Amino acid sequence: MSLLVVGLSHRSAPVSVLERAALNADAQVKLLQDTVAAEPATEAAVLATCNRIELYADVDKFHAGVAELSTLLAQHSGVGLEELTPYLYVHYEDRAVHHLFSVACGLDSMVVGEGQILGQIKDSLAKAQDVHSAGRLLNDLFQQALRVGKRAHSETGIDRAGQSLVTFGLEQLSASNAVEQWARGKKALVIGAGSMSSLAAATLARAGVAEIVVANRTPDRAERLALLLEEHYGQRLAEGDDTDVLARAVPMESVPVELTRADLVVSCTGATGLVLTAEAVASAVEGRTGAGAAESGRVSPSGGSGRTAVAAAVRGELPPTSLGAEDGCPLDLPVAQTAGFSVLGEAAVAGMAAADLEQHAAWVDNGVTRQQNAAPAGALGVLDPAEEADAIAALAAAAAAVGRVPERRKPEPVAEIPRPEPTLFLLDLAMPRDIDAAVHRLVGVRLVDIESLADASADAPMAADVDEVRRIVADEVAAFGAALRAAHITPTVVALRTMAADVVANEIARLDGRLPGLDDKHRAEITQTVKRVVDKLLHAPTVRVKQLAAEPGGAGYADALRTLFDLDPETVAAVSRADGADDEPENSKNRGPA
Repeated sequence: MSLLVVGLSHRSAPVSVLERAALNADAQVKLLQDTVAAEPATEAAVLATCNRIELYADVDKFHAGVAELSTLLAQHSGVGLEELTPYLYVHYEDRAVHHLFSVACGLDSMVVGEGQILGQIKDSLAKAQDVHSAGRLLNDLFQQALRVGKRAHSETGIDRAGQSLVTFGLEQLSASNAVEQWARGKKALVIGAGSMSSLAAATLARAGVAEIVVANRTPDRAERLALLLEEHYGQRLAEGDDTDVLARAVPMESVPVELTRADLVVSCTGATGLVLTAEAVASAVEGRTGAGAAESGRVSPSGGSGRTAVAAAVRGELPPTSLGAEDGCPLDLPVAQTAGFSVLGEAAVAGMAAADLEQHAAWVDNGVTRQQNAAPAGALGVLDPAEEADAIAALAAAAAAVGRVPERRKPEPVAEIPRPEPTLFLLDLAMPRDIDAAVHRLVGVRLVDIESLADASADAPMAADVDEVRRIVADEVAAFGAALRAAHITPTVVALRTMAADVVANEIARLDGRLPGLDDKHRAEITQTVKRVVDKLLHAPTVRVKQLAAEPGGAGYADALRTLFDLDPETVAAVSRADGADDEPENSKNRGPA
């Protein structure tokens, strides 16, 4: 048995690709069924979250397995194999075990240390068990991953290194302000009633929002979540806490109306299309504030002109962007002069292509005096023109080798059009996205989605406990590998002992033929003596071979035993099948640690 994982995640693929490759529940089941039906795979499990899609399988051939699993992922995701392949990663055997254990501990999450992935791994195992695609290897692997993840969270401070995706998203919405202070008193709309939406609703309730409205396509689930919120967070007023939460459920048809009342929206549904369009959000903001929610550079869908007015107010403050008026000068003279540095100096030409730089050097040689005399004070001629001309010529010669002058300093800051403070905050945790990405351009609205969370998490600090978790993962991978290799040789050892027992039985039967008058007492004593001799001869080598097989590279000892004792491979395979059948009832009942 050889473990193989093929997948893509926020670390390997852009969100746009992850969004298109997302698998709904039915697609995951079909993928599992098709994987175990394929020739290289005997077991399969799918781990699909908002930022990863991974297919685990027990395969008998590596290259054939990679090709088959990649093809199946492409077929069921709807993204062409040629387009999907550059974003796929492959892990095999111990590396695959290490990857899953790291995922279970939150080391590979978008928010390092988040514990929500444990529930997703448990759901993944349960789904594979339901369709009977998880055998002994994947049952053991996923259950061990759950134990490793729980160990990491209980024995280390990995929880301090990160938060749930919900908490991290709310922090991004609040612009790094304390979420409790920012959320207190706000009216929240939660779209969806699944695990992520429920976590978001509970987080908002703890943060002190005044009201939570739950909208879901299945009204019963929305009612159930609203009731739970009322029961857990609606009694705080009686306890002296003035942050009592009012929770209620509404049908999905009421979302446009509730949107006009909400200060904060969290959406995480399983919808394949958009739940909130840019037009719907713009209308909600305009209807509530009485001002247009114009987009950057164009009028809002409702015809508001707030953005245009803002642009007009600051247009006079922006630096000029017209081309240089001097013939033959490749540099934008007005912008350079506004920036306040010499157009002849290195700062002005940094980043310029080699051909443009040579053109600029010729322009300096031919007209440096005229340009010097015409320049405003402080803009041109900071250095001696002859020295600058020589410096530019030298730069041109050096840049010819690489094609461009390297940047020496950051560009001058560009004046930005001021935006009003947002009045509506949106958190989209769905994959594929629930909220139109065009909402990012609406004035008065702040949207945080999976893509922006991925960008923000790249700069998030990691706690020192991460190193300790990595050590735990390494130890657990070694232990799992040793157990797996030892289990791999067990059928061979069992077959060897079975063969030895058959030899003893045959020899005792032959003795009965030679000594027909042998009484039962002496016959039993001889039988026991022969068995003890055989057991003692086999004890040391079988114990030692199990120890050796548990070490890296120990798989060959099973082959050696079969060769030395001329064991029938079919007998060994029969022991393996029987062993797996004995384990199945226990595995089917135990779907992860309690």
